[in-house]
Order: sequence, then C-alpha cells, then structure tokens
Amino acid sequence: MNITLTTIFRKVPEGYIGYVEELPGANTQGETLEETRENLKEAIELVLEANRQLAEERLNGAEVIREQLLLNPA
Repeated sequence: MNITLTTIFRKVPEGYIGYVEELPGANTQGETLEETRENLKEAIELVLEANRQLAEERLNGAEVIREQLLLNPA
C-alpha cells in the first residue's frame, strides 16, 4: 500500500517534536531529528493498532465485510 503522510518537525529547546498532519494522535519527541523520525514511525504504528482494536470492540461480533484499500499517492 502506498500512502503519503505529511510529517511536521519542530525544533524546541529539548530537541524536536514531530507529528503527522493526517493522523491525530501520532506525535512524539526526540533529542535529534533522526530519533524523532524513528519515534514517529513507532507512534504511527501504535495509533493504527489502537484504532484497529477500538474498531474490533465496536463491531462486537457483527457480521462485516473486511477489505484492504489501496491508496495511490497523488
């Protein structure tokens, strides 16, 4: 799947903060820009997994059709 997300990095006295514009909750910090980038990848994975778990709980055994959706970058 090809998805392009917009990451924002901001320099702060402690290092950097980073977040993803399109994915609320995916944010992090680090002492270096590279550390912040790596931390942000992990934050994205955690947010997506948490969203999947919440969706499963809401479905609560309901009959659904589950498909993968391929998004092509513009």
